[in-house]
Amino acid sequence: MQFSLATATVILAALVGTVVAESHTVHFTNNCGFGTPTLIQGPNVLSTGGDYTSNGPLISAIAYLQTGSCGFNGEGCTLIETTLENGASSTDISLIPPHTFSVTSGFGYFNGCDGAGADCTSADCSTAFHQPNDTFVQVACTVDNVDLAITFCD
Repeated sequence: MQFSLATATVILAALVGTVVAESHTVHFTNNCGFGTPTLIQGPNVLSTGGDYTSNGPLISAIAYLQTGSCGFNGEGCTLIETTLENGASSTDISLIPPHTFSVTSGFGYFNGCDGAGADCTSADCSTAFHQPNDTFVQVACTVDNVDLAITFCD
């Protein structure tokens, strides 16, 4: 069986079109009984508690439980910082001023790197940034299309 160049091009385009694009979901669980889970990227509020799915990488996003005393960028509260990108995801908890402990906060990857994550249950937790060179608290994941679960008050 012979295919013309045009037929081969159409078949190739159809096969390439079936490749699944990069995506990542951030899921919130709020066990506090108060506050609003908030996910922000730059000047944009991406979620106020519902699942957020990115179509492509999610670069430099932040999450926190808005208790009424947090600034727009999580000032005054426990902050979770994340970049979800195929082959190079990284997430951490930050208490670097002006961020400060507000509620127990944690995260864990799922659909890849399951079990990798961190929890911070007090202002002196060892799993959070307290100064910029605490890079050992970053939790990496190199699995494509990994998702992230964030929990408050667990």
